Amino acid sequence: MNVLVCVKRVPATGGRITLTPDEQEIDTQFLGFTVSPHEECAVEEALRLVDAHGGATTVLTLGPEAAVGQLQDAMALGIGRAMLLETDAREWDPGATAGAIVEAVRAEADAGVDYDLLLFGNEAADTGDYQVGIRVAHSLGMPCVTGIKRLEIADGTVVARREASGGWEVFEIPLPAVVTVKEGINLPRYPSIPGRIRAKKQPIERSTPDWPGNSLSKVRLRLPQEEEKHVEILGQSGDAAPEVVRVFDELGILQ
Repeated sequence: MNVLVCVKRVPATGGRITLTPDEQEIDTQFLGFTVSPHEECAVEEALRLVDAHGGATTVLTLGPEAAVGQLQDAMALGIGRAMLLETDAREWDPGATAGAIVEAVRAEADAGVDYDLLLFGNEAADTGDYQVGIRVAHSLGMPCVTGIKRLEIADGTVVARREASGGWEVFEIPLPAVVTVKEGINLPRYPSIPGRIRAKKQPIERSTPDWPGNSLSKVRLRLPQEEEKHVEILGQSGDAAPEVVRVFDELGILQ
């Protein structure tokens, strides 16, 4: 089977997020970059499926030249081929992003490369976009299931499971198909040093999609208000014991 995984370059979420003075972008001066956690699991799932059934894997991203680093990370894990849809610094909305991916998939089909399965993360870690995989499926006329935590392939059929109300929703759809997966579907592997060295030497296939314009306009970004935290030192060594008892009593912990 032939699997395409679509990923997005996003700021590493462990850092402190600040905005540029015009409140239009995230200030990335002191941030690292990665792919969304859901998409890390999509990459891992593609590798597991091909290990089990044979075939080939491709990773694709739409983004700036710097996104080559995220493609190389995926190839270091074992993804066989990488495609960069290179853009400038502008942020593409879900509709524009989906359109570029659809054009790339159709160009691949014209070149004789057909994909049995398109994997996406359930949503992007930076913007929370949930639409891209669904839009791609609709444009390509493929069935689509979202929020998947278990995935199996058998006899040209995808069996996908999604958590729901203490149980599972089970979907059976024919290939080719689009599936968006959630973090927790698997435990992603770590790249090896030899894998990273090999990835640096592998070619990245590049194309430049036409900018279609965004259907939505961004006014500004806004950071949520941080919670204030207070620390009260109750005492030192054994002197703090009476104060601890007092605090527990105020909190209703002591009966």
